[in-house]
Amino acid sequence: MRKLINTPADFADETINSLLRSHDELTAVDDDCRVVVRSDRKRGRVGILTGGGSGHLPLFVGYVGEGLCGGAVIGNVFSSPSSDQVFAATRALDTGAGVLHIYGNYGGDILNFNLGADLAELEGIEVRTVVVHDDVLSAPADRAGSRRGVAGLALVYKCAGAAAERGAALADVARVAEKASANVLSAGVGLAPTILPTTGEPSFTLDDGEMEVGIGIHGEPGRERKKITSAREVAAELVSPIMTELGLAEGDRTALLVNGLGATPLEELYLVADAVRERFSELGVTIVRQWVGEYATSLEMAGASITVMRTDDELEQLLNEPASSPLVRF
Repeated sequence: MRKLINTPADFADETINSLLRSHDELTAVDDDCRVVVRSDRKRGRVGILTGGGSGHLPLFVGYVGEGLCGGAVIGNVFSSPSSDQVFAATRALDTGAGVLHIYGNYGGDILNFNLGADLAELEGIEVRTVVVHDDVLSAPADRAGSRRGVAGLALVYKCAGAAAERGAALADVARVAEKASANVLSAGVGLAPTILPTTGEPSFTLDDGEMEVGIGIHGEPGRERKKITSAREVAAELVSPIMTELGLAEGDRTALLVNGLGATPLEELYLVADAVRERFSELGVTIVRQWVGEYATSLEMAGASITVMRTDDELEQLLNEPASSPLVRF
């Protein structure tokens, strides 16, 4: 392996502990330091909890901050956090207004977040849940509920976090998160695999000059493998199913997030973003906000994803609210 790590089995713990030592804005509420919350939690505000496996920074703990999430629970690399960790985080985030769980559509996360929510509700904590499934290429429209949650999570956090920061009630924060999730889709392409720290093995293999369209952030198989083409052609292929399913047409407004999967230079991401802008301009679709960078990675996987949110006045106001964390700035 060509990695700057120590003992592979300690990779996740050492990473999280270093984050905590580096950023006073974050604090752990458990001995294992797998339950991380904002140090400045405000009483009477809805708590927003997210979580998932390590290996995706800045997802998930990177979104613990002002105008975003209140806390995150972190599992081992590409593995779900435990139900006990979810329960501990939910209890820590509740200041009387309840807690909203937002996470991606993965079996282990669903199981353990549901169990953690059940434990919290037994203590009288009101919990709502929004499961994000924005990966348009991971399942057809008639099975949209089985799609994976990927970089679209970032924009759902942004909208829900802004609503919570305003002091909205739990039901309204959950409504905003559901609305954001219903209007966001993503599609990605993998150019080279990640190497798992614990095994030293690649998550998938590609022949020279190949790309995998629709790759998952854990290396899950995509829709097809084909020869690598230009940034403009890749962007067109990724954004086409998003546009079709969102029903984008002249006069529509959108937010665009172009995400690097861990090993793709910013220069290339900006080429992809520009290609999407050209396509939208041809159709008369406006991009009201744009972000380019790393928002949901997969260790050193090479590749990129495109996330588009169809917006309206409410979502745009929420997207424009200030938000930042030690690892992310919107």
